[in-house]
Formats: sequence, structure tokens, C-alpha cells
Amino acid sequence: MVQVAAALLFAIAAGLGVAVILAMFRSNADAILSALAGDGAFPHASAPQPGPSSTVIKLRPSAPRHHISRAVTARPQFSRAA
Repeated sequence: MVQVAAALLFAIAAGLGVAVILAMFRSNADAILSALAGDGAFPHASAPQPGPSSTVIKLRPSAPRHHISRAVTARPQFSRAA
């Protein structure tokens, strides 16, 4: 009797898993099929291309930073004998 109950619970869990997979496939069928075909999320024309860029954007140099001298607070000296 316990084995029948365990088999029934396993069948329900498997059916629920298949239902979730089918629902995901139904909502994202195009994305899943294109990923399985090897296209990925981006079409070939708009995908970023590897390698050096043909146009280089130069950044403005930042202003030189001045070192701010901070006051050093004196720490109390403790004896090692204590």
C-alpha cells in the first residue's frame, strides 16, 4: 500500500514537472527554439562582434588629484609589561 502511494506521488510530481516545462515552452517558444538552433538571443546582425573596435572613444583626462594632508591623531602608548 505504501509503495502504491509513493508511486502515485511520484507520478503526480512528474506530471507537474512536465506541465511546468510545457507552460514555459508555450510562453517562450521562439526564444527556446532559437537558442536550441544556435542563434541565441541576438540576431547575427545586431550581435556584438569580437575584436578591436573600428571607432575608438577617447575619454577626457581627469583633473590631477591633490594629496590632502590629514592630521595624525596621537594614539595612547601602552606598555608591553602590562
